[in-house]
Amino acid sequence: MINKRIAVIGTPGKWSTDVLANHLEQHTGFRCVIDMSDVVLELETGKLRYGDVLLNELDGVVIKKISETYSPAADDRLRMLQSLEADGVRCFSSPSQISRLINRLEGTAALASGSVPLPPTRVTENTDEALNAIKAFGKAILKPLYSTKARGMVVLDATDGDTVNTQKLNAFKSEHGLFYLQKFVNLGGQDLGMVFLGGEYLCTYARVGDANAWNTTIRSGGKYQAFDASPELIELGRNAQSCFDLSFTTVDIALTDEGPVVFEVSAFGGFSGALKGCGIEAAEKLCDYVLSQLAAETAEASE
Repeated sequence: MINKRIAVIGTPGKWSTDVLANHLEQHTGFRCVIDMSDVVLELETGKLRYGDVLLNELDGVVIKKISETYSPAADDRLRMLQSLEADGVRCFSSPSQISRLINRLEGTAALASGSVPLPPTRVTENTDEALNAIKAFGKAILKPLYSTKARGMVVLDATDGDTVNTQKLNAFKSEHGLFYLQKFVNLGGQDLGMVFLGGEYLCTYARVGDANAWNTTIRSGGKYQAFDASPELIELGRNAQSCFDLSFTTVDIALTDEGPVVFEVSAFGGFSGALKGCGIEAAEKLCDYVLSQLAAETAEASE
């Protein structure tokens, strides 16, 4: 047994949270799954408490999921966790780095600054400018700034005309405010999830879409398959994830007629795709990585 107290921040009862907590318990004898909705932050002391557990006294936390959905409230939870880092508790991944990916605009802006190829993208509050973007793209995906798995996304086609698209834009704006529009790209029925652990390439899986859905997400009927990525494609994924400093992540890549593009870098990454698509126990590998990092830090401190 390794004498470390490492908690998992996630959703109690969910497979990805529990499988990681199980692996950590097997190695350390300690199990703690933290639901952020029940965490208390004492601002005057910087202490975080979850029931009887004082998070500041842990050796580390692994942030598997911060919320079931992305929202400004999810970002607030990450800001609460930043006090742990300030108190010397190692977080996998850093809350400040995850926070950069909760908001779609901040995440893709970082990728664009890193010269990572993206679908053409326009961001505006102006309805007329949004209509101009739809006409320029021919077909566009309107995306909320806070969402995952294609939730809340709207397909807009220039051939539907200004009246129809204006109605859709106004309905979207009343709920989300800002227009984030990306050119609709032909996925060829699949997109890729490229998995990295500690910045090192692990595997690539494909999400093969259902014929009746415009996206390839698993919640829309997509299926995982193995994919043999070329060295050039792996380098693209490596460059994309290097825009952030994450312990574990998945880079979403599409192979389009005009070459590969990156949709996003995941704030948390998915264990299911690596397991079902590649046969790799990513949760176990992340556990091993976390323990090796903490062991190295302990050894360095004792020198």
